[in-house]
Amino acid sequence: MQSVKVEFPGSSGDPLAARLELPLGLIRSYAIFAHCFTCSKDLFASRRIASELAMRGIAVLRFDFTGLGASGGEFANSNFSSNVEDLRRAAQYLASHFGPAELLIGHSLGGAAVLAVAADLPEVRAVVTIGAPADTEHVIHNFRTHVPAIESHGEAEVELAGRRFTIQRQFLDDVRGQHLEAKIHNLGRPLLVLHTPGDEIVGIENARQIFAAARHPKSFLSLDGADHLLTRHEDATFVAEVVSAWFGKYLPKPSRAEPAADHDGVLVRASGEGRFQQVVEAGRHRLLADEPESYGGLDSGPSPYDFVAAGLGACTSMTLQLYAERKGWQLPPFTVEVRHAKVHAEDCVNCGEGRNGKIDQFERRITFETDPGPAVTEKIAEIADKCPVHRTLEARSHIVTKVRTSNS
Repeated sequence: MQSVKVEFPGSSGDPLAARLELPLGLIRSYAIFAHCFTCSKDLFASRRIASELAMRGIAVLRFDFTGLGASGGEFANSNFSSNVEDLRRAAQYLASHFGPAELLIGHSLGGAAVLAVAADLPEVRAVVTIGAPADTEHVIHNFRTHVPAIESHGEAEVELAGRRFTIQRQFLDDVRGQHLEAKIHNLGRPLLVLHTPGDEIVGIENARQIFAAARHPKSFLSLDGADHLLTRHEDATFVAEVVSAWFGKYLPKPSRAEPAADHDGVLVRASGEGRFQQVVEAGRHRLLADEPESYGGLDSGPSPYDFVAAGLGACTSMTLQLYAERKGWQLPPFTVEVRHAKVHAEDCVNCGEGRNGKIDQFERRITFETDPGPAVTEKIAEIADKCPVHRTLEARSHIVTKVRTSNS
């Protein structure tokens, strides 16, 4: 997968730090992951679930709420309503830059936030909660001994998970004024409730209340043996596997008879992130192109020359496999490594006559795990040279550039 650093304005206008986990290849759908109270997008469970879903074709945007993690703004000025608005802004950003968020996943208080906002986002197809409270006021239990001071003095500093936070009275008023049960009842989306029976932070009775309030289709799965933060690798991985399988039921199956996109060939556009980052669309596949940080890029994807080298390497591997099938060879596993460089023509002994100045050289290395035998070895280089991309690169290509406006 590719992990891309992105940023978008939150509810207060401050920049929210985010990561978009993109699959390598076909993107089945986009999702947003909302983290727990006072946590961050970089919590182990958030990272693990997002990466596992990306490996299953679901791109996941995870971000820090206002005043948390690497996001801007003051946590003391935030509340549950601002979290919901941050989620709405995340969905808007994702839809305008990549694709609509069809799945919302919320952990703990983040689960309450996705339940509160889902009905307002028509593109959302399904909702998942993990250890979520049935009532937003439940979060007050985390600092209940400080509530009298907050109510009498307007704010108080509390310690949560080893960190100090300022909680204001407006936060109490906001969570007490929410009506989550009605939001759950009118969700209008398939709901998957995941909860740990022994959860000591958000009790299992919350899952029962959420499930009772929701209308069908709804599902519940017990995360037996897991803790509230899903700190064990196997628990986070299991959640990702379950969510991916469950959500797949609500995704339309792509029809190969229909065009994958409303354009021919490959479409490239600037993403708006960094100096060089580009979104590359090839049919239903979406990739990123970028430059290394040493060149001023974000290093979020292959460079343009990397894509050219990848095309040559992939074509070479396919050509060798097809030839082996035709000949009935059992080729041992192999890799194709391609390196690109600018070299002086006079230093290139295989470049032919009449070349001057610097030229592009692609060095291709085919490595077998075991010896394929002399008969095969002698033919490998010859067959590799018959790769169509190889022939295109060596031939003189003609590039036609047409400039137009989108309505012409």
